[in-house]
Amino acid sequence: MFYIYIIFSKTLNKYYVGSCQDIEKRLLDHLNSRSTFTKSVKDWELKYFETFSTRSEACKRELQIKKMKSRKYIEDLIKTKA
Repeated sequence: MFYIYIIFSKTLNKYYVGSCQDIEKRLLDHLNSRSTFTKSVKDWELKYFETFSTRSEACKRELQIKKMKSRKYIEDLIKTKA
């Protein structure tokens, strides 16, 4: 399985969108400063994820979300999943 995920930092008041194959390991990477963008704080929280059968599908969806460049779109996604 492959995933797209959205994490949120209260400290930065920012969302981060990514994709991976092991969502638990990837979240730990973010929390333990193993990611350039997210290493400045350690309060990242998983807010949303989707599963896909191929890496290609996950990457396409990740890019679709990122191209929206919209915090409202991300927050709407999170609300619909809750």
